[in-house]
Amino acid sequence: MIRLFRVSIPTSVLVLILVEFVLIYACLLAAAWYFLADELEIFLLYDRGIERLGIVVVTMMLTFYFQDGYNDFSVRQKLVLLQNCVFALGVSILIQAMVAYLFPGWIAPRWTLFFGGLLLCLIFPFWRLAYQRFFLSALGAQSVLFLGANSLAKDIAVRLSDRPELGMHSLGFVADEPDLADLTVLGPVAEFGRIVHEKRPDFIIVGMTERRQKLPLEELLRLRFAGIRIEEAATAFQTVFSRVPIRGLRHSQLIFSSELGPLPRNLRIQTVYSTILAALGLILLAPLMLLVAIAVLVTSRGPVLFRQTRVGYGGKPFTIYKFRSMKINAEADTGAVWASRNDPRVTVIGGYLRRTRLDELPQLFNVLQREMSIVGPRPERPEFVKTLSELIPFYAHRHSVKPGITGWAQINYKYGESIEDAIVKLEYELYYIKNLSPGLDLYVMFHTLKAMLVSQSGH
Repeated sequence: MIRLFRVSIPTSVLVLILVEFVLIYACLLAAAWYFLADELEIFLLYDRGIERLGIVVVTMMLTFYFQDGYNDFSVRQKLVLLQNCVFALGVSILIQAMVAYLFPGWIAPRWTLFFGGLLLCLIFPFWRLAYQRFFLSALGAQSVLFLGANSLAKDIAVRLSDRPELGMHSLGFVADEPDLADLTVLGPVAEFGRIVHEKRPDFIIVGMTERRQKLPLEELLRLRFAGIRIEEAATAFQTVFSRVPIRGLRHSQLIFSSELGPLPRNLRIQTVYSTILAALGLILLAPLMLLVAIAVLVTSRGPVLFRQTRVGYGGKPFTIYKFRSMKINAEADTGAVWASRNDPRVTVIGGYLRRTRLDELPQLFNVLQREMSIVGPRPERPEFVKTLSELIPFYAHRHSVKPGITGWAQINYKYGESIEDAIVKLEYELYYIKNLSPGLDLYVMFHTLKAMLVSQSGH
């Protein structure tokens, strides 16, 4: 795992991105060599050929990304992979048509694009399947030994099994519990030293439910000095799941953490670039916002904008703006309730606005008023904040940063419809607060663009 933008990214994914960048370029160069022959050198060196083909490469890779090609490694059928590649080629042709209209000197040669793309479509399914089946194991995976079997350790083990691209595999558990369902128990804690000697793990995750007089401290210290990486399950959980687990989280872990954010400097920097981006966004998106306003006005009765009190930075209330996506007086009979994925109160156009997140665009005004940031925890209603603060530990600490139009929880988790969902979203929000930085905000904004383009729901 490599840490970029304050996010742990599997090495296997970075290798895949690099190899496919070279692969797509190679296919295009092969087609260019065939069709341009003796003029290839002139095309590449003197006619901006490298850059022109680079536009196609980047377009195709972004299309793969938008199809979850660098996130979901579960595809096993050549036909699906072929469809993904053909779709990427089609998008590249459309983008080239736009480039031809706006910047005609930057388009790739037509036959080079077409036949280079066809060559890629022939190779791509076999390459991806080979990567999944052979190259992932060839890259090498860290062997992980679990000491103890608390709920966090069990969740981590299941995650490693489901996501081989994380580059870690479980050796099993050293635990006094003899039966852990489908998880492998290698022996009791008393035999920890022997098991370590036999299995030779690269990484030990400590997830003891009861440590008093049981944790083999001397043996762990010896292994630590021997160079073996050792982490508590709560710390490893953050790396594997990109969220801070509330289960078993103690106040002292937060108080004495050297990494707990947000840093005042990062908050000031965030305010500056959020304000600039909001101003630019309002200028560039004004025509789109006008069209959305007209669509809301003509498709349902009621005002264009929806105003509602939300809890913001420091727990202070403010008025949030959204394009109205629900029928008027939607809560007249029910009172304050959570919105759901298929909420019957949503208007016809409102469902589309929510899926594409266009209903959130008026919150750019909230950002200009410094009530919100572009990225941050989504602001909740006072009624829900009061209830959730009583039920969920650490909930009030999400207000230590400004709320955002989009956030880490929104790109990683589904629509929140229950207390359990609110807990998981808070875990993502605590991770964001802990790691708040311009790089992480950029990462969230990029993934939000993906969510908008593929119309994934989020709240």
